[in-house]
Amino acid sequence: MDEEHGTVTEPSTFSIERVLPGPIDRVWAYCTESEKRGKWLASGPLELKVGGKGLFTFDHSRLSPTHEATPEQYRDKMKMQIEVTVTRCEPPRVLVMDWNMQDGENEVTFELTPSGSNVLLVVTHRRLSSRAMLRGISSGWHTHLGILLDHLHDRPLRPFWSTHEKMLKEYEQRIPE
Repeated sequence: MDEEHGTVTEPSTFSIERVLPGPIDRVWAYCTESEKRGKWLASGPLELKVGGKGLFTFDHSRLSPTHEATPEQYRDKMKMQIEVTVTRCEPPRVLVMDWNMQDGENEVTFELTPSGSNVLLVVTHRRLSSRAMLRGISSGWHTHLGILLDHLHDRPLRPFWSTHEKMLKEYEQRIPE
């Protein structure tokens, strides 16, 4: 499950699982604390309560020490910000957020389940408006979670953009029009 592909579970929903080294509080911190979340996904404040607000800043060029040019189609999103609202918060097991994205509001869920010394993290992204959005989000989560795995296993960080481009091609095959 270390690098398995995620799946489209409903027409507008993508879900992906990763087994991460625990304990659960460590993984929860990487999902909720700005500094740790910023190492693999997006930094920014987040109020951990129902109705809590957050502002996630995505800076993909800083997620890996490997310098790569940003692909043309993503240059306008180089430092994208997303306003989030917490709709469910059950530390350290469940966090559900509405993400106010350019194409509408999406819902992102982090579910953490202890499994021995590991933690199963399930990320579910709902209300995706198109197949193109499903493919882009799928490859994004796959890449981001790979970088999280690298951090938690204390191994060299994979490059973001070349990994994302590879995963985008794979998800284009897995999620046809």
